[in-house]
Amino acid sequence: MTNHKQTSRQTTKKPRKKKAAKKQGKLPWWGMYALALVIGLLVIGGGFYWFFIKPYAYRWKPCYGRQAYGVCIPCEYDVHGIDISHYQGGIDWGELHKNKDTDFPLRFIFMKATEGGDLADATFVQNFDSAKAYGFVRGAYHFFNPSSDARKQAEFFIRNVQLKPGDLAPVLDVETKGKNKADLQRSVKTWLDVVEAHYGVKPILYTSYKFKENYLSDAAFDEYPYWIAHYYVDSVRYRGHWEFWQHTDIGEVPGIEGDVDLNVFNGTLQDLSNYTLPEVH
Repeated sequence: MTNHKQTSRQTTKKPRKKKAAKKQGKLPWWGMYALALVIGLLVIGGGFYWFFIKPYAYRWKPCYGRQAYGVCIPCEYDVHGIDISHYQGGIDWGELHKNKDTDFPLRFIFMKATEGGDLADATFVQNFDSAKAYGFVRGAYHFFNPSSDARKQAEFFIRNVQLKPGDLAPVLDVETKGKNKADLQRSVKTWLDVVEAHYGVKPILYTSYKFKENYLSDAAFDEYPYWIAHYYVDSVRYRGHWEFWQHTDIGEVPGIEGDVDLNVFNGTLQDLSNYTLPEVH
């Protein structure tokens, strides 16, 4: 038997090389850089607005209600006042007194008296005496230093501030948290107790609403009259009760050069007397 070798020719088609499709819409190198630059500027601009513009946007908000002293005056409050320190420099008390006869008369003035355990405000004595002479309801405050002994601070305030019947209760200004919350609360309570024992009235506690909620939210501090600092808002965003509201730090008051803090009292002028030292009989 004869074997026949059969050969089959297999033709294999070589795959054709496809031409690489051109990518549609690809930005050139300079376009990528331009896009990155735009995104970067948007991020930086957004961050700048969020941290530096937004918190103060209320300053430029149109005032559709009552306006005075260069700002929108909070509605529903009739008793207005200011707080001052050496930062305001010399005050023209004659000119300042004229604000008592405006549509939004100034009735009360808080003045910085002391800070820490040994720092007295250089303008306190003159301002305190002048406020009395010009018929304002006057008050004095102490700027608390959590690094200094609280009892020493209270005694220093007492030595420097001679309150009389009709003067507002002493104020403790707390803005610095110190090392920890527990120590801060103990120190603040010590100051309040010592000062209350001396003057016979509960001191007023001043701080921002966020600071109070974060560091002084204990029920022990809710029994003190609260002076809340809350700027550039239409209303107080604090859930608890408050007596005084410092609503701006950019007030323009005739008689005082530069900006000044403006406040309202949460009540009538007669109610204000409930927070003053009583007459001695």
